[in-house]
Amino acid sequence: VTHSIPACIGSMTLNSKQVDKESPVSIFAVNKCYETVQDGTFFDGSGFAALVREGYKVRSDVNITLEFRTTAVHGVLLGVSSAKVDAIGLEIVHGKVLFHVNNGAGRITATYEPRGTNSLCDGKWHKLQANKSKHRISLIIDGNLVHTDNPYMQSTSADTNNPIYVGGYPADVKQNCLTSKSSFRGCLRNLVLTKGQHTDLFDFSRAFDLRGVFPHSCPGAEH
Repeated sequence: VTHSIPACIGSMTLNSKQVDKESPVSIFAVNKCYETVQDGTFFDGSGFAALVREGYKVRSDVNITLEFRTTAVHGVLLGVSSAKVDAIGLEIVHGKVLFHVNNGAGRITATYEPRGTNSLCDGKWHKLQANKSKHRISLIIDGNLVHTDNPYMQSTSADTNNPIYVGGYPADVKQNCLTSKSSFRGCLRNLVLTKGQHTDLFDFSRAFDLRGVFPHSCPGAEH
């Protein structure tokens, strides 16, 4: 087994002596456990999770679903880019959800604007689905559909080859379809990317880089 256990461990004794967990010699990717905990991964607003080290290829079609819970009105949800302009991006900006796609000819954006600025940032779970089908893109938030016209109809493939960054991205990484640099603060769960018959359900504890992200540990209330 090469990955960590997603769990809480307490009251540990070694040779009948209580182990002091408050002052460890070293610590890495260990957070406190919460009294009330929900399914999900906690993002503390300082970092990101990086998935698919060898690069994720969006190409012509992808369907992204996830659930998020936050009280912040800004934050990166997900970005996949390339060394060129091709990219996709999902972000929360001023309480709106934006889905950006660039198939090489120019960026297009589907924007979901809730009635109230904070209605998506109310600390409750919200379901998101972002779909790219060739040159068409759409966004469904809590069952509400928005889509946008694409003037670049001949350009259909986002030729990405970089990792999937979730909740933020490193300062030295280029993201062509994100306008925000703010890392997400809150919880995410059930991140699934589907291409045709192939479905990837991503487990954040298997990410190759995690900063300020605590898999399988979502506090029941904002801390």
